[in-house]
Amino acid sequence: MRIHVRRTGGFAGIERTAEVDTAPLPDAEAREWRALAERALADDGPGAGSGGAVPDGFSYEIAVDGRTVRCADPRLSEAQRALVSRVLKEGA
Repeated sequence: MRIHVRRTGGFAGIERTAEVDTAPLPDAEAREWRALAERALADDGPGAGSGGAVPDGFSYEIAVDGRTVRCADPRLSEAQRALVSRVLKEGA
């Protein structure tokens, strides 16, 4: 599974991207990533997306194996926020 996160916006408007490939990871860690990604993608329902974004806030694009959701601060779900933070921290 490939998890790609793209963050845009913010005060400086600097784009940041990162990706995590779970294929080479130990099974337990790969399952943890998969579960978090599935929860984040499942939260792409009514009320999600970029509506209600704050000025100078961040917007995110989360892509997992061909499925993409878009979300923005402050309307990220808990799972989306956790996934974005983890990918941007650990992604290459």
